[in-house]
Parts: sequence; structure tokens; C-alpha cells
Amino acid sequence: MKAGIVGLPNVGKSTLFNCLSNAKAQSANFPFCTIEPNVGVVNVPDPRLTQLSELINPERVVPATVEIVDIAGLVKGASKGEGLGNQFLANIRETDAILHVLRCFDNDNIVHVDGGVDPIRDKETIDMELQLKDLETVEKKLEKVKRAAKTGNKEAQKELEILTQIHDTLSRGESVRSMTWSEEEYMSLVKPLQLITDKPVMYVCNVDEGSAVSGNAYVDKVKVAVQSENAEVLVLAVGVEADINELEDFEERKMFLQDLGLEEAGAAKLIRSAYRLLKQQTYFTAGKKEVRAWTVPIGASAPQAAGVIHTDFEHGFIRAEVISFSDYIQYGSESKVKEAGKMRVEGKAYTVKDGDVIHFLFNV
Repeated sequence: MKAGIVGLPNVGKSTLFNCLSNAKAQSANFPFCTIEPNVGVVNVPDPRLTQLSELINPERVVPATVEIVDIAGLVKGASKGEGLGNQFLANIRETDAILHVLRCFDNDNIVHVDGGVDPIRDKETIDMELQLKDLETVEKKLEKVKRAAKTGNKEAQKELEILTQIHDTLSRGESVRSMTWSEEEYMSLVKPLQLITDKPVMYVCNVDEGSAVSGNAYVDKVKVAVQSENAEVLVLAVGVEADINELEDFEERKMFLQDLGLEEAGAAKLIRSAYRLLKQQTYFTAGKKEVRAWTVPIGASAPQAAGVIHTDFEHGFIRAEVISFSDYIQYGSESKVKEAGKMRVEGKAYTVKDGDVIHFLFNV
């Protein structure tokens, strides 16, 4: 799963990406591996993985990951190819969720591309470009569907109705994610369009040091502006995070955060939030050779979860032996959980829960 960092030039995108890239220095449990100059795989901080590994003492520990992409800065006219517009829009289309960085701090030494600090204007600039690109996609599709609908094709007529609603929404300057659909409509007609403004979004408000804990007036305006989008707002002092990352000593970092009134580094919060934004959850496999966190969509069935390990596991699924994380920690080992009668045997219809410790039985 991939989340893309977007924003106007000079709002803190690259600094944020660099903070994430330095997350490896916070703890050995959270390494960061660069795949390309602007793409990184970041481990999802999860204390449950640490607890399990401390109980089992395995040969290796493998965390869940999220791919983070630093996407080229966008300017007005990007939908028409201005600046790096075409590259930007192609890159963002490939992501599963958007981390939209907004400048929410004053600093005369950092020039704003539009002359002054206004996160709502900045948000609307990017929204408009993405909406215009989606509008272009929908209009091309409408031309084809209208012809089919005129022949009396009922499926085409339903598709025309949906496309018209989307077209009207985008034309009003609203994003597709603000619309509501039935599950069937969304999966069959909306999702296949791969519209950019349909992607879930988290607004990262980049603030000054004094606003790191409770935000500021700019952040308050952002929260009001995004109410209709069902979007998460995260407050982060990106510059301060970068300074903290320069400290080599872990205890120094901890003290720095405490002085600011923060319990943990913002990078860790952002990674976990991105994981939630992507509607993912974690289950664990636990043994002496390996304790591992596996990523599955919320609502995944036991066979689907098994398929994440290997497709043969899904095709030959027999049953799953499931222990809740809280029971594993309470009793301290798999054998003691079994003795207490807390291990459950689940079949194909079982919906995996976040934190489940699972052993799959399958037949190839």
C-alpha cells in the first residue's frame, strides 16, 4: 500500500519525507529503506510486535510496512501540464491515499510560492487541479456512456446517472470523496474510474514549535474547511522533527520531545495514521523462527489473510487457529493459552480482527 505526500512548493513536504527517512535512528525497530530517490518503505510502529518478540525471543522480527512517496510540488495549471503537473498527477494516481501537507506557520525567511501564508487557499489550489484532472477523466467517459445509454442499455443508463452526479460535484469545486454511494454503486461504477479526488486524504498541518501540541489559528481554519471530507487532520512541527532527527542519542531525543510536551515523534504518529487512512489492520504470526506483522484490509476473511503469506495458503485453506493479542500477553505463551482454552479454531467465514495471532492450516 502506498501513500503520497503532496503540497505546494516550500510547505515542508521534503523535510517531512526526510524526517520519515531518518526514522531508523529513533529505534532499531523502525528502519527505513530507500527504493528510489523519492520513495521509501517505512515500518509501522507497533508496540504489540515488540511485546510478542520479548515473550518469544524469535530469530527475527518483521514489522508491517507502508510505502511513502514524496511527489513533486504542484503549481496552478498542473492539470494542463504546467510545471511538473503531468508528472505530479501521474505519480499521485498511483498512490492509495494522500498526505496533503499544508503550511500553517509564519516565517519571513521561507518564501511562499503565492506570496503569503494561507493554508485554505493552498488546499483549494491543489484541490482545484486534482478536480480539473478528474473532470477531464469523467468527461471522456461520459461521451462513450451517453451513446450506449441512448440505445436503451440499462447498465449504461445507470452509469450515466452516476457519472453525471460526479461531473456536477467536481464542477462545483467539490471532491469525489465527499460523495456517498451504496457499496454496489461504488465498487462497480465509481472505484474503477480511479479518480484522484476519490482517494482518502489526511491533512498534515506543518506548524511552528510553539504550536506542536495544540495547533494554532491556521490549523483551526483547516479543521473547519475539511469537515465535509471525512478527512483526518494531523498537527506536526516538521522543522522541529527534523532537528530532533539530527540528535544521535535516543535519550536526548526523548527529552527534547518531553520539553515540547510530546509523547512521541510525529513521524511515528504520521506512519500509524497513514496505515489507518489506507484502511489496513495487522495480524501476527508468532514462532521461534519469526514474529511477524502482516497487513490485511479491515474486514479481510481468514483465507484472504492467509493468502497474504502465500496464495497456496488461501487456495488450500482448512482452518485458522486464532489467539487474541490480549490473551497471548496475559498467558505469556501459546501453550499456556491452549491450556486455558483461549485458542479458537475458525473457518473460512471468520473475519480477522486487528491484533489476532494466527496459525493457518492448509492443504496444497
